[in-house]
Amino acid sequence: MIRFTENASLLPYNTFGIAAKAALLVEYNQEEDLPTIFQDPRVKGKPFLHVGQGSNLLFTQDYPGVILHGSIKGIKLNASGDEEQLVEVGAGEVWDHLCQWAAIRGFMGIENLSGIPGEVGAAAVQNIGAYGAEFKDVCVAVAVYDVQQSKNYIVGVEDCRYGYRTSIFKDAEFKSRFVITGVLLRLRTKALFNIEYGNIKAALLERGYSLQQKDVRTSRRKPSKVNRPITLSAMRETILAIRSAKLPDPAIYGNAGSFFKNPVIPIVKYRALHSQYPDIPMYAVTKPNGEQDPNMVKVPAGWLIEHSGCATRRVGDAAVYPKQCLVLVNMGKAKSQEVVQLANIIIETVLDRFDVQLEPEVNFI
Repeated sequence: MIRFTENASLLPYNTFGIAAKAALLVEYNQEEDLPTIFQDPRVKGKPFLHVGQGSNLLFTQDYPGVILHGSIKGIKLNASGDEEQLVEVGAGEVWDHLCQWAAIRGFMGIENLSGIPGEVGAAAVQNIGAYGAEFKDVCVAVAVYDVQQSKNYIVGVEDCRYGYRTSIFKDAEFKSRFVITGVLLRLRTKALFNIEYGNIKAALLERGYSLQQKDVRTSRRKPSKVNRPITLSAMRETILAIRSAKLPDPAIYGNAGSFFKNPVIPIVKYRALHSQYPDIPMYAVTKPNGEQDPNMVKVPAGWLIEHSGCATRRVGDAAVYPKQCLVLVNMGKAKSQEVVQLANIIIETVLDRFDVQLEPEVNFI
């Protein structure tokens, strides 16, 4: 099914709640629709933008071209092994639905990414990440439709050029060429949980879980209510609880999640900052080959924003979310210009205070 809508509202396609419109909106639900869409005279040769739920977008004006939204669904096993499963997922599946599906079946690797809004296709574009995990960690390949060649391709993970919140699909040349239709993921069946990031350990202990990990399937003893072994469902529930405690519901306050990337800075600069601000956190940076980078570290943008004095900044109905300074919210009827102005104020203030340049994670359209 293909549906064309002229002068379409984009409110359903951006979680910030910005009242923008598209000259043409095209909705479809199967991969086979794409050749027909791009040969249609209303679309052919026009600039286009493919969106999911719009959880990482800020429309700064009406879009003069074509907005595409696909609803390609489906989650199925591709291959099984003793310790891993290959899973094919349609680009239109909601990301957290996939996380729930995997948790129910005991498939691990994306539990730390639970609760991230958006669709699977957008996850592949953005290389979403949270709590020490990233999409690239489980990605095997990405299925795409090449608009220029009118062909379908499989792009191996090595060719996706994944980095911190980026990929080849964000490059100007390729985002107007490829439409992601699905992904192939490698999930584990062995209980090795990533609990090192942020306050995951503290949250697990508070819930009565032991930090001594073991595969609970091999344990015949009934666990006690105190110091219970960590399970997959426990990890997912803990991650969801941590997120909900500090991140706003877009249905209440429009937002695009983390507005800024956590800046990566030289360790020499971090040491200088640490001498002035002993409580400034930092996290290791991993190279593409998986090794830790000895020369660079990542510092939390939220900490920089809070300690620069921007925790209560507001421009019109655009505001810093008080429970998590990394998030900018729409308090009611914020205009895109107000969000942009607030973001620029924060960037300038952090730069003046810490000599660290913040970079938006949100895509300005």
